[in-house]
Amino acid sequence: MPKAVQLERNKADYAVHSVENALDLLDAICDEGGEARVTQLSQRLGMSKASVFRLLATFENRGFVERSEDSLHYRLGLSACEMGQKILARMGVLRKARPTMDRLARQCNESVYYVVRRNDYLLMLDMVDSAQQVKIVPLVGQRFPLATTAAGRIFLAFDGDGGEGGRKRNDAPGAAAMTPLEREAVRNCGFCIDEHGFGEGVTCLAVPLFNGKGQVAAALAILGPSYRMTGARIDDEMLLPLREAGGVISAGLGCLGDYCGQHGI
Repeated sequence: MPKAVQLERNKADYAVHSVENALDLLDAICDEGGEARVTQLSQRLGMSKASVFRLLATFENRGFVERSEDSLHYRLGLSACEMGQKILARMGVLRKARPTMDRLARQCNESVYYVVRRNDYLLMLDMVDSAQQVKIVPLVGQRFPLATTAAGRIFLAFDGDGGEGGRKRNDAPGAAAMTPLEREAVRNCGFCIDEHGFGEGVTCLAVPLFNGKGQVAAALAILGPSYRMTGARIDDEMLLPLREAGGVISAGLGCLGDYCGQHGI
């Protein structure tokens, strides 16, 4: 058996259950809206309240969680934020993408997001906000189901082409929510639109970002209130700039040649 395959199979053998529980706890706090009670976390994770409390106490001592003013809720602490900021600061891809995202946000005057796939969800990794007075609450760091959002459907439409080294599963949750014809339509036009996928009254327009292997490494998305992001405005003012920005960022990811021509966009 090849050594690489053997190492891949043995990864699970090295997992430490207590560490997995601790990381699941941090994930659960994020999924509960950034703040949760011991009872909520216990029920969500199937752990005893005593175990949850001990983990929370450990994280609190290290600054990764903190208690709210009423001492009944726990939320992520400054140490977690500091670690996240350090990771983002080291991600060269975001540094390269940010100037293009800045220009796109100014040109369209709506929020622009860099979106990646995390297992069966999408993660809003980075954003540039708009100068509008009425805007969408920032969604950076939040996860959403793939099938209900335009950005997520980009990943599903190009299933097998990108992310996770092309190892996406056709049986992943939400994958069946797109028919073969819908996937083909998104692949052919190269963009996807949704209304209300990120919340009531929110419209999203998204395009894929390709790496040097022709795989979908991420998605670039514009989000704004549905009453502003009308079909006419999307067609006349947003779609072309978003595609052009997608081409620039894809080039920075190593995608060679004509971004639009190579991928049917």
